[in-house]
Amino acid sequence: MQNNVESKGEFVAYYRVSTKQQGQSGLGLEAQKKAVKDYLNGGRSKLIGEFTEVESGKKVDRPQLKEAIKLCKKKGATLVIAKLDRLARNVHFISGLMEDRRLSFLAVDNPLAIPLNMHMLAAFAEHEARAISDRTREGLERAKARGVKLGRQGKVLARVNAAKAKTQARDLKPVITEIRKAGRDSVREIMAELNTRGIQTSRGGPWRPMTVSRLLERIDRRSAK
Repeated sequence: MQNNVESKGEFVAYYRVSTKQQGQSGLGLEAQKKAVKDYLNGGRSKLIGEFTEVESGKKVDRPQLKEAIKLCKKKGATLVIAKLDRLARNVHFISGLMEDRRLSFLAVDNPLAIPLNMHMLAAFAEHEARAISDRTREGLERAKARGVKLGRQGKVLARVNAAKAKTQARDLKPVITEIRKAGRDSVREIMAELNTRGIQTSRGGPWRPMTVSRLLERIDRRSAK
């Protein structure tokens, strides 16, 4: 990764919102576009492309981001984002982008950030995302323990979590196949490998024996169909 400290040259903007509702309503999207536009408003910069993704920042497989990066490398442009957490809430993922010497990117809210600061900001974003997820889950669990019926919000969250887990099982099937072929077939060996690779659970946390077992069950069920 190279650091651009001036708004000059060619830029490719990447915007991300986390839900379909936000994507449809523009909630958060317009603010990101305004931040980028204001930063580039200097006469010496040119915005040559804009890409918008409706996806969680914890998911690393994002088609629009791939296209934005592809255009940056083709044109020698800089990838510009409103805030680092719009790029990702995953330290491992951002570190990988920073190690790519063919890619230059910057966050408008902190354009002078050096690589060390980028790592720290990414870690804070990941921690924040995990804390929000944990607080939501713990709150629902406490309510359920008190006998409170979770109602529509709890049911919706449960369905969302189930859908995320199902999608992740599909996406991780090739990875699990690769790990197993390498001779690491036990739950704990697979857990260690997933955590070493920086791959998080569908809820944004580290893998544990139980979550790995559930993942393998979903993958094996899909294979049996």
